[in-house]
This record gives sequence, structure tokens and C-alpha cells, in this order.
Amino acid sequence: MIDGTLSLDDQLSQRFIALDPSGYFLIRVDEDAGQLVAEHYRNDVDSKGRATDPETGEVLSCRGGSQRTPSFSYRGRTAKELGIALTEGDGPHPVSCLDHALYLGRELQKAEECLLKGTTYVQD
Repeated sequence: MIDGTLSLDDQLSQRFIALDPSGYFLIRVDEDAGQLVAEHYRNDVDSKGRATDPETGEVLSCRGGSQRTPSFSYRGRTAKELGIALTEGDGPHPVSCLDHALYLGRELQKAEECLLKGTTYVQD
């Protein structure tokens, strides 16, 4: 990266981000199938802006914890194919915020690059 770009990215990552009330995605690479996988998990957002389990009301931890079952699982061979599955066609389309859609696009591109290069993908 060019000098200053990383610090700009770090600064932008520190801004307040309102959670998508439709839920969140965990993205991974399925090397054996040659596919990108985006699993959607429903959540509610409490009065403090924290993600909570819609069934228990418990605040969801970013550090893991209990295993949750995805609401939907999407697969595609490329970031574009998976992005289209998330936003077009029969649905469901569980992305309700533009900033969330932009984030997913960036992450899917990173995951696709890792799939093509055979490197490890880590979701930001």
C-alpha cells in the first residue's frame, strides 16, 4: 500500500457503524467446492446499538461463544455471482443497509482472491 493509505483505512474502520437490523454475514471459502460461502444470521439491535439474539435477547459476542444456526446460506464461484444471489432474484435478500452491502462486496472480493490464490481468507 502507498504510505498513508493504511492509516486512512484504519481511521475509517474506527467510525461508528450502525448494525444492519436484518442481521450479519459470516463469509468463508470452501476450497473443496471451489466456492465462496456467505452465511446470514438474524439479530435484533438493542437500544445501545448492540446485536442481540432474536430468540433470547442476549447480546451477541464478537469473540465467539455459542454456536448459532444461519438463517440462510449462499454460495457462489465468484464475488459477483454471490453478490447477485444476495441482492437479486427470488431472495431472500437480507441486506437492508447500503454500507453493509458495500462492506460485503469488499469482503467477497477479498475472499475470491484468496480462493483463486489458495491463501487463507480472514473476514474483517
